[in-house]
Amino acid sequence: MSTLKTLSDALLIEAYKKAKKLNLDKDFIMHLKSEIHRRDLNDDELL
Repeated sequence: MSTLKTLSDALLIEAYKKAKKLNLDKDFIMHLKSEIHRRDLNDDELL
């Protein structure tokens, strides 16, 4: 089971925003974004 699946939607989005802001590893950011899309979360929340 992916650890990301245990995160709430809000924490997942927060992690994505912080990862982008801190310029973390691109693969990590893509992994977060992939999970966001898997959950069908609104992209507007990512801005």
